[in-house]
Amino acid sequence: MTHSEQTSVLITGGNKGLGFESARRLGERGWTVFLGSRDEGRGQAAADKLTAGGANVVMVPLDVTSEESVTDAVRLVREHTDRLDVLINNAGVGRAVAPAEATADEVHSVYDTNVYGPVRVTHAFLPLLRAADNPRVVMVSSAVGTFAVVTDPEQPASKLHELAYSSSKAALNMITVRYAQALPEIKFNLITPGEVVNHKFTATDMNHHTGELTVTEGTDPIVKLATIDADGPTGIFIDRLGPIAW
Repeated sequence: MTHSEQTSVLITGGNKGLGFESARRLGERGWTVFLGSRDEGRGQAAADKLTAGGANVVMVPLDVTSEESVTDAVRLVREHTDRLDVLINNAGVGRAVAPAEATADEVHSVYDTNVYGPVRVTHAFLPLLRAADNPRVVMVSSAVGTFAVVTDPEQPASKLHELAYSSSKAALNMITVRYAQALPEIKFNLITPGEVVNHKFTATDMNHHTGELTVTEGTDPIVKLATIDADGPTGIFIDRLGPIAW
C-alpha cells in the first residue's frame, strides 16, 4: 500500500537527540516519518512515543554500517510508499582520541558511520528519492568539519585535538557538495546544529549534554532544509542562523 499523498521522510539515528526531535517536528506537520534506528527496542519506543502524540511513524531497523541492514530498510520503506521525499542522514558517532593515539582502525570505525554510512543510505534510497517531485537530502554535519572553524583560534573547536570526527565531517561536506553538483534533480544540503558565530552547539549525548542550545534549536536548520520548495538551494552549509564558511 502506498501513501503518495503524504510527504515522507527517513531519518537515520532517529531514536534520540537531533534525529528524534526532527522526527517529532516533521511528524507534527503531518509527514510520514520512517524512523531509522540501529537499536530496534529503542527505535520502537521512540516511534511509539511519537505515535502517541499523533504522528504517523514507521520504525525502520537501520544500521548504517551494514549493507544488509540498509537493503532491508529500503525493502521495508517500499512496503509503505513508492517514493521518498526527504532523507535526513543524521546517524553519527564521535570519539575524541588525541592525534598521537589515533590509529587507522579508530579513524576507520568513525568513518564507517559518519562517511560511508550516508553514502550507503543515499545510494540505496536514490531510486525512491528520484521518484519524488521535489526530493531533498539533509546531511547532519558539524562546524568542526570546516577549515574556517578549526583554523580560527577564537573557536573552541580549534583546541579540540582529534582526528577522526572532524575529518569525517569534512569528508561528508565534500561528498555532499559533489552529490549536489552531479544530481541537480535532488537537493543535497548540509547543516551543523549550532550557532557558529556565537561559538554555541547543541546539547546531545555525543557531547554529554554540554551544549548551550536545545535539540529544538539544533534541529532548526534540519527542518528548514527538509522543507525547502522546488526552487530552494542545493549544495549549501548552514546553521540555525544562516550560511557558514567552509
